[in-house]
Formats: sequence, structure tokens, C-alpha cells
Amino acid sequence: MLYELRNVTKRYRQSGKEILALDDVSLSLDKGEFLALQGSTGSGKTTLLQMLGGLDRPTAGAVLFEGADLATMGESRLSTVRSHAFGFIFQSFNLIPTLTAQENVETALVPLGVPASERRDKARDALAGVGLADRGNHLPAELSGGEQQRVAIARALVRTPRVILADEPTGNLDEHTRDEIIGLLEDLWRERELTLVIVTHDSYVAGHASRLLRLGHGRVTDSQPSG
Repeated sequence: MLYELRNVTKRYRQSGKEILALDDVSLSLDKGEFLALQGSTGSGKTTLLQMLGGLDRPTAGAVLFEGADLATMGESRLSTVRSHAFGFIFQSFNLIPTLTAQENVETALVPLGVPASERRDKARDALAGVGLADRGNHLPAELSGGEQQRVAIARALVRTPRVILADEPTGNLDEHTRDEIIGLLEDLWRERELTLVIVTHDSYVAGHASRLLRLGHGRVTDSQPSG
């Protein structure tokens, strides 16, 4: 078992009101699974994804990753786990506009202390792996939305993570490009034996997952094989 969440609750305050984002959520996730998270706005999908990636800590409960609790882990160790185990992909791509595609991918390796020449080689290989071998010298503004997301995927993969966590990765793309991106992610998941978790409102995207988890008002309302 890769992940085990035990009675995870997350509360926070917004505009003076207490928000219950996750309400006593328990679930497990095996290595190599492709899990889709669906639910209406405010259902807790993104909060759950952040828990899985160690980007946020629960108010109560345990988030066990390979047996270690991300909820109570020291910040230094947690940062190391995030850097080596997880790759993140976002709806808005989060590319640095003044850097080329190659340089954007390289930024993921800088905190790891990878030498410059090795960073260049790894970034070049990562871009080739997502079909952008000839676009490394282009700025984000010179790339289509689909190409920008491919750069973001290359950046997530360049550290060779064990888990990819994607928050609405096709949300800003047209239907044709969406199909290409989800096909690419599915291929990478199979080829690299990754664990892949995607938050999506799109049932077509969710249909590619091996398991579908639905959330409502911070609770798991349904869990079933997808497709």
C-alpha cells in the first residue's frame, strides 16, 4: 500500500467563517494506481490532492505515505519527500514566462543541487519524452496551451517521481488537446509505472482512470473502478 489516509479532517477559516474542507476521510491507494477525484466545487478535491502531496497538513488524522505520516513529518524531511517522490501538474501550467521551455524544466532540478550540465541533459530528455524535443528554446508565450502543459508535465517528470498529482490538468484546453494530454499522461503512467492522481470535472478524463473517487461536502461519497 502506497498511501493510507486515516480519518483526515481539514478545517480552515475564510472571511471569518470556519470551512470544513475534508470531513473524516479514510482511504488507501496502492502503488501504480490511476485515481480520478471528482466532485462539485468545494467538495474537497483539491484539498485532498494537497494532502497527498504534502502541500498542506490536516487538522486531524494521518496521511501515511510509504508508512510515514506526512501530517506530523518535520518540514525539512517533508520538503525532501516532496522533492523526490512527487511531481505536480496544475491547470494554469505555472511556467515562468521569461524562461524557455528547457529552462522551465531545469528549474525543478535546481533545488536538488543537480549540476548545470546534468540539468540540461535531463531537461532535454524530459522534453523529448513529452514530444517537445524541438521546442526547448521557445518561451511559454510562443507555445500553444497543449505544448505549455507538456512542458509542465516534463517539469513534473524530470525528477523521476513515484507519484504524479495533477489538479485539473486539462481544464484550460480544448477538446482535441485535452484528448492528447490525457492520452500522454496515461501512456506515461503505464510506461513508467507511476501512481497518478488527477482532480478533474471532466468525466471523459476520469474515464481513463483505474479508479474513480467522488467527494461531496468533504466526504467520500463513492469509490469504484472507472471506465
